[in-house]
Amino acid sequence: MKTLWTTTMSVAMALGSSVPAWAVDTSKTYSSGVLIALFLAFCALLVVVQLMPSVMLLVGFIKGLARRTETKAEVQTASVPKS
Repeated sequence: MKTLWTTTMSVAMALGSSVPAWAVDTSKTYSSGVLIALFLAFCALLVVVQLMPSVMLLVGFIKGLARRTETKAEVQTASVPKS
């Protein structure tokens, strides 16, 4: 039984690998021109321009949190009496 299974799988793999791909040739189907490329580039530019202020805001929040934790640490160490 095991040899039949091995033989069947070997034949299936050999036949499966020798068949050409059934995919569609996209060079004929999706022949988009320069205008489509320019439109997509413009959309990408809009996304990047919208991300820049949000990244700057996020960096400001992180800097503010870092300063706030440093200030709290300085206040706590300053309020501890030295003996």
